[in-house]
Amino acid sequence: MPPKIRELIAELERSGFINRGGKGSHRNFNHPKGSQPVRISGKAGDDAKKYQIKQVQEALEEVKGK
Repeated sequence: MPPKIRELIAELERSGFINRGGKGSHRNFNHPKGSQPVRISGKAGDDAKKYQIKQVQEALEEVKGK
């Protein structure tokens, strides 16, 4: 079963990403060491899509590597 959107958001926030807001159901997360913002769309209780999970994993790896 895929993780929920709220779980992806919690992972990003634990790693130091800051929610910069967004429009509608979109949220933009930035990290001081990250090169690209991470955009998450959907309601908190929705299942995360495969591309969202991959995007969050890549962003977390990038930040941990620096």
